[in-house]
Amino acid sequence: MLEFPRWKIVSIALFSLIGVMFAVPNFLSDEQIESLPDFFPSSQVTLGLDLQGGAHFLMEVDTAGVIANMLLDRGQTIRDELSDEKIRHRYRVNGDRLIFTLTNADDRPRAIEIIEEQTIQVGIDLMTGSSSDDIIVAEGTGAIINITLSEAAVTEKKVQSVEQSIEVIRRRIDGTGTKEPTIQQNGVDRILIQLPGVDDTSYFKRILSETAQMNFHLTNVSVSQEDILRGRVPPRTSIYPSIEKAPDGETPLQQFAIMDQIMVSGEDLVNASYSMDENNRPAVSISFNSKGGKQFADATRANVGKPFAIILDNEVISAPRINTAILGGSAIITGNFTVQEANDLAMLLRAGALPAPLNLLEERTVGPGLGADSIAAGQIASLIGLAAVMLYIVLSYGFFGIIANIALIINIFMIFGVLSLFGATLTLPGIAGIVLTIGMAVDANVLIFERIREELRRGKKVLASIDVGYGRAFSTIMDANITTLIAALILFQFGSGPVKGFAVTLAAGIFTSVFTAVSLSRLFIVTWARKSKPAELKL
Repeated sequence: MLEFPRWKIVSIALFSLIGVMFAVPNFLSDEQIESLPDFFPSSQVTLGLDLQGGAHFLMEVDTAGVIANMLLDRGQTIRDELSDEKIRHRYRVNGDRLIFTLTNADDRPRAIEIIEEQTIQVGIDLMTGSSSDDIIVAEGTGAIINITLSEAAVTEKKVQSVEQSIEVIRRRIDGTGTKEPTIQQNGVDRILIQLPGVDDTSYFKRILSETAQMNFHLTNVSVSQEDILRGRVPPRTSIYPSIEKAPDGETPLQQFAIMDQIMVSGEDLVNASYSMDENNRPAVSISFNSKGGKQFADATRANVGKPFAIILDNEVISAPRINTAILGGSAIITGNFTVQEANDLAMLLRAGALPAPLNLLEERTVGPGLGADSIAAGQIASLIGLAAVMLYIVLSYGFFGIIANIALIINIFMIFGVLSLFGATLTLPGIAGIVLTIGMAVDANVLIFERIREELRRGKKVLASIDVGYGRAFSTIMDANITTLIAALILFQFGSGPVKGFAVTLAAGIFTSVFTAVSLSRLFIVTWARKSKPAELKL
């Protein structure tokens, strides 16, 4: 344990120097960092929500709506197949069931075959009639077919919806330029979002709440405004309000009769960006993939002269007339947009549509003043803990205690260096982890020094005692730190938010404290012992 080849000395010195270099920017101002040489690291530890203030949201994914849409989509497919087979029917979604009512009961066997071909992981329940109020019974002879999604299909869809929502939210928030957001699943269908340094919560609530599901439909020009007001709407046509509101801010300026058939789906969008229209007004340029581009070209070619409605989250944002076929897979969305609205719409479309609406369950705002108070309290606690530990170790072990304190200071710098290197976020519990690490950092030295004391009491020489002390304490140090590291990894894997912050700093402190205690302080002590060659050692 007393042999230090030149390569090992260089490695220890290099690791220590790199750790300190990465930590230094955290103690400098922005102006001082800019004046550093180009080779010098400039990354800093990012402060968490509780230290620099910001916004906290807890959102719930409306998975019930996802299941209803899943059933509705499946129902439309089955409806088309039944219509092709000339099987007259009606269908509707009722909760978690899809109900088909056949006009002629004799069509039931063929209808079942079609449904079985078009459904995956569903259970089919046949009924010839029912007294339940929620079952539609055909007049005369008829049959009712209930389609219920299996539990496995529902669970899988819910999991996919939450995962997709997290990914879409991440892309949206990244598009706003927010640094170091925390976005993670909380429970089965909830998403925790923390945005450090954000104080305008209204903007982010709007960005997060918009589903951004956009589709292109034809307008039913045969329906007048009077028909819309009187509710006289033909089949396969729905009424959608305009996104433009009256002066009261609630009433739409106009309503549109829109054909239900989706001509082009927003899922085929590949890009969206802010642009200007021919009148130099804010607009959004969009482009489709090959499938969407072909559908867009076919739809515009076949409907020249007709209005083409662009529907975003069940509101018509624009209904321009098709003057000519639009080829090339790109188009421009125009409307009464402001520059900010056009940029936001482009960002939402780029990020993609949420699979389901998000419901805001909890909102909290942490002011920067409270964060500054937390930092100050953490600094005071850290300094008091550091001073107490350093004083105790010097009083207990004298010169060896001074060496342990030097290693402890380097250890603290290396903790910040590791956090800076990996872009970790420091939270208030993270500061608690650093304070705990200060105490743990000297634990290895205490074990080593006590082992050296025992060997000295047995009459061994100084160098032999140092060699045996480090050798026999090594396994104990590794066992203690490995078990603590396992606990930190478990906290990181299963914890959330502040718990993860504590686990990160604790894990970083374990690695750096083992390095400084087993390698760095041993190098100092062995170098001193070899040069001074003391005949005896008071420890």
